This record gives sequence, C-alpha cells and structure tokens, in this order.
Amino acid sequence: MTKDGLKAFDLVIFDWAGTMVDFGCRAPVLALTEAFARRGVQLDEAAVRADMGKAKADHVRALLALKDVAQAWTEAQGAAPGEADVAALMDDLGPLMRDAAAHASELIPGAADTAARLRAAGLKVASSTGYTREMMAPVLVRAADQGYAPDHLVCAGETPQGRPSPLMIYKACAELGVWPLSRVIKVDDAEAGIAEGRAAGCFTVGVSASGNGAGLSQTALAALDPAERAKRLSEVADRLRSAGADLVIETVAELVPALTG
Repeated sequence: MTKDGLKAFDLVIFDWAGTMVDFGCRAPVLALTEAFARRGVQLDEAAVRADMGKAKADHVRALLALKDVAQAWTEAQGAAPGEADVAALMDDLGPLMRDAAAHASELIPGAADTAARLRAAGLKVASSTGYTREMMAPVLVRAADQGYAPDHLVCAGETPQGRPSPLMIYKACAELGVWPLSRVIKVDDAEAGIAEGRAAGCFTVGVSASGNGAGLSQTALAALDPAERAKRLSEVADRLRSAGADLVIETVAELVPALTG
C-alpha cells in the first residue's frame, strides 16, 4: 500500500456495525424499521440504508424528509413530521437499538486479530459510531468478551455534529494525542463514514462485504452465485471509492495485509 506500511500511521479508528460487529449491518435496519412501524409507517430497507453511518437522530431526520415517508407519516399521525417527532422516535429507538445491537454484537471474523496486530505494531485503536453511548453499552461488553476493546470510543451526540463532519475523528485524535491527521486511518462500511475520514484528512479504508452496502449476513452473502457476489461487491466498492475511500477491502480481516503488502 505504502512503502512504510503501518509505520506511516499512529492510529486506526474503526466504525462498529458492519465494520467490526454485526456482519451485514442488520441491527440499525431492524430497530429503525420497528420504531417507524410503531407509528404506522412502513420503511423500505433501501431507504433505511441510504443514510447509514449518520448519528441516529440525523438518520431519523433524513428518513422523515423523504417524500414517501413524510406522506405516510402525515397520513398515519395526522400532521407533517417535525422535531418533536424526531425526539419521540429517538425515545423509542434507544431501547430498540440497544436490544438489536446486543443481539448483533458478534465480531466480524478477523476483527479482534486485526486490532491485536495493529497494537503489536505500535498503533492505537479507537472507534466511533452513529449509535449513542446508551445504545453502545451492551455492544462494548459483548465485544470485550470476544477480545475487542478499543482504546477510545466516540458516540453520536458527543460532538456538535456527527458524520459526515470530521468532529468525532478530531475528538478522538485530541484525546489520544495523535497528529497530524494524515497519520490516522479511518475504516468504515458506510459512505458517510468514508466522507468523515476524507473531511478529516485521514487515510480512508472502505469495507465492502461485511457492511451496509452489501447488507447481507455472512451466510447469505456466501450463498450468492459467485458472479452475483462479485457484481454486488464491485458496486459497493465503487460507491465507497466515490465517497473518498483510498482503499477498499472486503472485511477488516484484510486490513493489515492490505496495508503492508
């Protein structure tokens, strides 16, 4: 990748769902779909995935801004959606996300080993997420039980703006004492997370197979016809590169070899 490989970097910041846990990034889709269904609005999965990676409140706003969703909301609730509805949905979404994420906290194969190899090479390992800290609580426990505990975590709502702004990356770097930003790698499965890394001036790595773009469990992805699998992952990789990814890998298991090969 670079002539210096890992020596060119001091810190790697990983996303969570679809990158380090929850192959297929299913938990947010299930929770958001249920939260809206409770208000009489049925969401299309493609619509839910379109703004994945953003802070969950921003994600809810983006969904409510969709013409079809806004119309369905108005018909079901008797008024056009507003900020009070965002707050109400977030009240519902907190427990739903916490439960869904807790059940989808299995580490993606190679995640713990990748973090260990980076630390062995002298790099720090941090994380950021569109989940709130409340939503992340059970995920942190389950991930640690499986051998992954990052040095630092930034959650949605802990900076003035979420993705695609670079503020969560800035916060992690400031608190870990890492600079310049060119010595930071941001690894993410969603375009918003790649755009975040790009805005911060990081080296950005997109994850095509395990994340939101492919949107399938490991079993379902493996069951695809090889040509269909290759086509799907190629399309995901193209979207990640368009968002600014410097490098695209299928899963985090490939990160260290890709950086040192």
